[in-house]
Amino acid sequence: MSNENDSRRYVEVTAEALPLFCPTPAVSLWNGHPRVAIPVDKLGEARCPYCGTLYKFKGELPHAHH
Repeated sequence: MSNENDSRRYVEVTAEALPLFCPTPAVSLWNGHPRVAIPVDKLGEARCPYCGTLYKFKGELPHAHH
């Protein structure tokens, strides 16, 4: 595994990225996996079940609407 791949295994996201999906638009299509929702807004961080990338929310978590 290359160092470049290791650097993408942790990603900080903000409210502008919600709803969050992996792979993100920045990932090349040839290197992707099926698109999956990442519930980072629920716990503050979540890991992709396919590639293992850890997404961590930066800032204040959004409040749920009732």
